[in-house]
Amino acid sequence: MFKNLIFDWSGTLVDDIGPTLEATNSVFVRHGKTPLEREEFRRLFRLPYGEFYEEHLPGVPLGDLENHFRQAFAESTVPVTVLPHAREKLEWCHERKIRCFVLTSMDRATFEKQLDELELQRFFEATYSGVLDKRNVIGQVLSNHSLAASETAFLGDMVHDVITAKHGGVSSVALLTGYTHHDVLAAAEPDWMVEDLLAMRMMMNAYKRPDHE
Repeated sequence: MFKNLIFDWSGTLVDDIGPTLEATNSVFVRHGKTPLEREEFRRLFRLPYGEFYEEHLPGVPLGDLENHFRQAFAESTVPVTVLPHAREKLEWCHERKIRCFVLTSMDRATFEKQLDELELQRFFEATYSGVLDKRNVIGQVLSNHSLAASETAFLGDMVHDVITAKHGGVSSVALLTGYTHHDVLAAAEPDWMVEDLLAMRMMMNAYKRPDHE
């Protein structure tokens, strides 16, 4: 079905909503804003995150917000964990020689720390982190690794991921495991919408089965 998969990170492969919400609220409180409840955060948060902060904290330099956010994120005691079925999906891809990549807006130091601690590094041919607007980089990912767009899908949990996939001419797979509610993702009209990476694996298995009969 696909020979190449580009994964978002947060909400797609790992669950980091807890520390992200804590860090966001720390930024909000510092600037006199009311903290967000979890579901309210999921409704409001979007990428590129610079647009989110400009909407809620207009005029505050993004660099200042990023520095405070990263410190608060690092100090959070809420663990970051691999999402259910994510490791199994990556193992499945590895066994079938499906090429895997990461494209994430998470800052590089935090991402690489998680990648190492969660022992996921071996699954990816290359990773791209600290990307403020993924639309600006997805073409580079395809070009750098000679990936045919028709054989590639971008998997993510946010509207920006769907938009990025369309911008890059690859298939878009929206996952309901992360930051964005079903109706919001559906409105972005992804090519596929799945509950989790187990559903994605089953879908790819079902698609491939006739080829072996």
